[in-house]
Amino acid sequence: MDPYQNNDLQRRKFLEWIGLSSLALALPGISLSGCQSGRFHEDEKQEFKNVFDLEGLSGKVMGKDAIDYLNGGADDSKTVKANVEGYQKIQIRARRLIDVSTISTKVELFGKTLDNPIILSPVGFQKFFHQDGEVATAKASVKKKHQMIVSSVSNYSVNEIAAQSQADLWFQLYPTTNREVTKKLLERAGKAGCKVCVLTVDTPVIGNRERGGTTLTKLINSKELKMGNYEGILPEGTGIDDPGLTWEIISWLRANCDMKIVLKGIVTREDATLALEYGVDGIIVSNHGGRQLESLRSTIECLPEIVEEIKGRIPVLIDGGIRRGTDIFKALAMGANAVCIGRPFCWGLGALGQEGVEIALDILRAELIRDMQLAGTPSIEKITRDFVIGF
Repeated sequence: MDPYQNNDLQRRKFLEWIGLSSLALALPGISLSGCQSGRFHEDEKQEFKNVFDLEGLSGKVMGKDAIDYLNGGADDSKTVKANVEGYQKIQIRARRLIDVSTISTKVELFGKTLDNPIILSPVGFQKFFHQDGEVATAKASVKKKHQMIVSSVSNYSVNEIAAQSQADLWFQLYPTTNREVTKKLLERAGKAGCKVCVLTVDTPVIGNRERGGTTLTKLINSKELKMGNYEGILPEGTGIDDPGLTWEIISWLRANCDMKIVLKGIVTREDATLALEYGVDGIIVSNHGGRQLESLRSTIECLPEIVEEIKGRIPVLIDGGIRRGTDIFKALAMGANAVCIGRPFCWGLGALGQEGVEIALDILRAELIRDMQLAGTPSIEKITRDFVIGF
């Protein structure tokens, strides 16, 4: 059946948005080619030296459709590539004869002390990667002491995730044009204990994502779609984006929730200035993992002008292209207060479920600690702009 023959045009548009949204890739009832819901052959067990090893195994376990969709981006995926390659333009200036026998990775964000600066980005529909989905990710985040941001379009609701993992979660928000729905989402996140609302601002429309078309068709045709956060509150035919969104949403959010407000998707000095004017609590420098505008501009290249404008008045986080501890070190040295990762922990989830997420987090944190020792920085606050050159 041709999905575009669906008589309910609104439902078709809504499902299309879901299929194309940020890493929104999951339906528990769909069996895509090669997807094994986290199962793997015993002879495929290996020592994972880096997150790319997890990527290799996840591709075998999840199948071609899932891994192509996860790794793909807008247009020719050149911005996805730029996010990764941007870090290769920065060099580290290591210092010597500094006591690095004890390393502290602790950071302070939004009134909370985090054990480390590596945060799990909001990723939708994680049951596509593994049957335990976001619950497995949250349990791994608790066990390994990492902050997790739950996506609006998670398979499990934020309340279910919090209850089953005991995680202290942040909530990512796609505001619908129906503010009553948005208000109910915020209420659910508040009841789940979320103290931070991460508003995604780079998705007025969906980018041109050409990879994963087969997956999209199956998503549209499926009757097993489950979006835990929207169950019982989303009217038929209502989309979850808002192309008319403006800066006035900040005051609306202030009036309708008690959470800190963080804007995800800021990439310019001008918008950093407006963020300060509107009194937001933080910024995530992000280009949606290269899945929206094919800007060819990496997030690490966007970071300096934003840091220069913010001048430490609010936290600045960054995501996109982080694959190594040295990438984390460079982002922190360039002025980020913390980093967010998406694809690396999803590779772990797809490969081995909760255990795979834990492995991905262990790898990145171990790399960061070793790199801090080699560079001569015994704590996160010691990682300054003097330790890097480039841009």
